[in-house]
Amino acid sequence: MTATAASRQALGAYGETVAARHLVEQGMTLLERNWRCPVGEVDLVLREGHVLVVGEVKTRAGEVGGSPHEAITPAKLERLQRLGEQWQVSHGPRLPEVRVDLVAVRLAARGAAEVEHVRGLV
Repeated sequence: MTATAASRQALGAYGETVAARHLVEQGMTLLERNWRCPVGEVDLVLREGHVLVVGEVKTRAGEVGGSPHEAITPAKLERLQRLGEQWQVSHGPRLPEVRVDLVAVRLAARGAAEVEHVRGLV
């Protein structure tokens, strides 16, 4: 792994930790991190009441790579929805709703990271 790839991986892992902590503080229950299956990977799987939440975390240290919102394409949303359904099949019991949320984590030059939680992309 190159130094750049390792740095990106570390940034992503940090952002997922910040996002998970933020969502748990908001009352969600964290069920799993970095769940993988043949179709893809889910950053965070959470439960909020009777809703399974698929959390897509996008972490940025600057403006390079565009905004976190721009990284969520319609195809990505569709895949995340399918992954949420697949997670339920493999873990049971099924919840009545699967929702896809974006958690954008932006590192600040100083101080704590900024977290923006966008509910219900799907």
